[in-house]
This record gives sequence, C-alpha cells and structure tokens, in this order.
Amino acid sequence: MDFFFTSHSTTISLSIIALASLVFLYFLFRTISSPSKDHDHEEAAPPPEQASGAWPVIGHLHILSGPSPPHKVLGRMAENHGPIFTIRMGVHPALVVSNWETAKECLTTLDRVFADRPETLATHILGYDRSMFGFSPYGPYWRQIRKIATLELLSSHRLDLLKHVRESEVQVATKELYSYWTKNEANGSVLIELTGWFEEITLNVILKMIVGKSVGYLTGGEDGVRLRRTFMDFFDLSGRFVVADGLPFLRWLDVGGFEKAMRRTAEEMEAVVGEWLREHKARRGSRGGGEKAAAAAEDFMDVILNVVGEEGGIEGRDSDTVNKATCLALTLAASDTTAVTMTWLIALLVNHPEVLKTAQSELDSHVGKERRVQESDLRHLDYLKAIVKETLRLYPAAPLSVPHQSTEDCTVAGRFVRKGTRLIVNLSKIQRDPRVWSDPDEFRPDRFLTTHKDVDLRGQDFELIPFGSGRRMCPGVNFAMQVMHLTVATLLHGFDFSRTTVQPVDMTESIGLTNPRASPLDVQLAPRLPAHLYG
Repeated sequence: MDFFFTSHSTTISLSIIALASLVFLYFLFRTISSPSKDHDHEEAAPPPEQASGAWPVIGHLHILSGPSPPHKVLGRMAENHGPIFTIRMGVHPALVVSNWETAKECLTTLDRVFADRPETLATHILGYDRSMFGFSPYGPYWRQIRKIATLELLSSHRLDLLKHVRESEVQVATKELYSYWTKNEANGSVLIELTGWFEEITLNVILKMIVGKSVGYLTGGEDGVRLRRTFMDFFDLSGRFVVADGLPFLRWLDVGGFEKAMRRTAEEMEAVVGEWLREHKARRGSRGGGEKAAAAAEDFMDVILNVVGEEGGIEGRDSDTVNKATCLALTLAASDTTAVTMTWLIALLVNHPEVLKTAQSELDSHVGKERRVQESDLRHLDYLKAIVKETLRLYPAAPLSVPHQSTEDCTVAGRFVRKGTRLIVNLSKIQRDPRVWSDPDEFRPDRFLTTHKDVDLRGQDFELIPFGSGRRMCPGVNFAMQVMHLTVATLLHGFDFSRTTVQPVDMTESIGLTNPRASPLDVQLAPRLPAHLYG
C-alpha cells in the first residue's frame, strides 16, 4: 500500500528530516537495517542487488514520487538492475520482482513465507485496524474471513444464484444510458463520460449482493454521491505515501495531514456502513432471529450476521467490526478494480475501431439484434473474452499487485532475503515481457485466440496474473470476470462508440492504490438496437 503515492509526497524535504535530526535517524536506520553476521547461508546466497539512487534515511522514496507511476519507474529500474533487486522504503527493505519465473517462485514455492501483508497507517485507520481481510496479517482471522467470503459470496454456486442481480443491474444501467441519449442526442450521438457509468454500475451490482442496495445512475442522489466520494477518498489515501510508514519516528508530525484525512474518511465510511448494519439488525429483529432469520437472509451482510452472530466475534474482533470491515472490503475491491478495467477497455476500443467492429460482429452473430445479451451467451463470445484478457494484460488494475511481506528468512532466485522484507511484484513489467509477448505494448486481442489461447488469468499462468496468485490471490476473480463480460457485451451490443476528436484517446495512467486513467473517458455514443430492447 505504502509504495503508491502521488507527487504530493515531494513535500518530504530535508527540512522535515532535519526536524527529527538527520544524523540521528541515519545512524539509527543503519543499526536497524544492517544485516547480522549469524546467517551462515548468507555467504552462499548473497542478497539481491540494491538499486542505485538511494538517499540516506528515505531510501528510494524520492525516485518514486511521480509524476510517472511507480510501476513505470520500477520497470525502468529493472532494465538497469535486472528482474530482481531491492529498494528501501524508508526503514523498510522491499524486493522488486519483474519476471514471471521469480514471481512464480515467490507465489508458489515461497507462498506461505510471503503470505503476510505490510502494516501501514492506512491498514489500521481505514482498514478497521487491519480487519479488512485484504489488509489482514496472515493467520487464523484471515483464513476464517476469506473462507466465509469465498463460500458465501464468491463461490461459483453463490454467483450463479445471484445471476439475476447482475443481469437486472446491467439492464437498468443500459436503459438509463439510452434515456440519457434520447434526452441529449444531437446529430445521432451524444457525448458521455463513461468512467462514472462504469463506477456506478459495478457499485450497484456489488452493493445489491452485499447489502441489498443500489445507488442509481445519473440520478444525482445524495447517498450515491456521498458514497462514491468517500470510496474515492479511501483509494486516494490508501495509495499515498505517508511519512510515518517509511519513517515511524516522524508520525507525530503528520506530514501532509494524511493521518487526519484518513481519520475523517474512516468516520465517513463508518457512518455509511454502520447505518447498513443497523438496518440489517432491525430487519433481523423483526423476523425473530434464529432459523427464521437465517432462512430469510437476502444478502451477504445477513449471511455474516447468521454465521458470526450479533454477540460473537472472530479472533478477538467483535461481530460488528468483522461484518462492517468485510462488507466494506468486498465492496471497495470489487467496485473499483472492475470499473477501472472496463474503462481502459473502452478507451482501447475507441482507439482501435477495427477491434470494436469485430467484437460487435461476434455479438450480432451469436445474439442478433432482436434480443438483449444474457449470461448464457457469454460462452460463445471468445473474441470479447480475448479483449478483456488483453486489457488486463496491458492495464492491470493493480499494476504492482498488493504488497506481500516475508515472515521468515528465505532464498529467492538464489539470493538471500531477510524476514520482514516487502515483496513488490511488478505485474505491468511481467505482462509486457518481450520474451513472452510479441509486440508487448500493442493492443492485440487476437493473441489470445492463437499463440496464447491457452493462457488463463486465474493465477496458474504467471505470464498473466492480474489478480495475483497463491494464498493472497484476489478471491473475486470469478465475480470480476462475470461482471466485466456481461457489462461489456451488453454495452458493445447496444451502442456504437467513437472518439470525441480525431486524436487518439489519451492513455496516461495515474498514481494510486489502483491504476485508473489520469483523465475521464469521454466518448460519442449512439444506440444500435431497436428501441424496445432498452426498456
């Protein structure tokens, strides 16, 4: 988390360091980080090369301060230092891996060793004291919550039961998009910003599954606006470098005011999810509890109430905290990463209209123009699935994955790695490796129908691991793929898209916890089906 940050972090200046005494901190750091002499195997397994350019105390943080995204910076460093090297994040060493072979070793052979997560201010303040299972340390609590989430929400069986939610929300969003066109069109098409549409539809789908609510699109509802703003603040603050994460001795300064902002955002999230939980408890009380309430469970928050109980808890965390943290974690992760990927996908398609036309031809062939797309159609849409894969290859939602941390000393690619070292897997660099991908920077979906047709993205083929791999792999991969395939298929089937200018759409990436576009996606849109299919 703490290696994503914006150019605002350049406020880390020598004047700030001097406040805490540069000399004192430097020698303290050297004392903490100097390798001990009692590891016999270190001589046979030297540590990885440390990248050049480190400054005293802050290490390499200044190099990653922007404006170029960290995964781009680390990718260029890999070209100079090789596919495995180390950097220093203040007092914390980090191992950067940029080839699939080493990534596979870390996430299979050494999977348990690297199953932990780094501890940061964001994981505590925004993550309910690390109760959000994506932030949780490896251990019994994480295992129990992941099991509940996987079985009760993200399993294939559960997702099949919730198919009507996905289809209904996509249909509603498409209808509202068509209504927007009828009210605003001129010369056959209308200008629309699609980033917000994708954010809204994915948030609606996951909220219906988690808490039985949706926020609506183009309604301007205060609840929806508040929720989206709060979630945006969460991702922004989780992705910023906080001085105290790299230099714990300076937490009292709250440089940049990030800790204060995190606490404010945490209070706003608590107000929202706390109200959801109160409503669910009240509804549960009206049912009388027990088996009757369990039988009437309608969403995931109900499920957790039934599994954990109202008075119970898990591994020292009370029931309310477990419920709120888990529901928020799933909502945040599912809505943001899915929307980010679909936004990149449409941007790529309007820059490659020939690919767009081929995808629409496939849809017309298998679905026709006299009915709407259904999930049962998706198994026939191989070219559309190839487009999704190619988008995830070029623009993984989390290009540096989520950081891992070693729980013991180990050897990686013949190099000694000390306990407590953070692991950064540069997915962006791996997935553009010219040894694996011809024309690696080119958008070529057809590669997944020919040379790479057998490459999957569920963590087994390490040339393409946008959802990670191993124990800490994203458990929502099936959900994400179902939502993306259905939403994109419906959108491409129902509408034509084009650029707003003759110039290609800007593909600049921004800096943050995930990898959104640096600018909103504006396109010209026009319907391509009979009017009654949008009703």
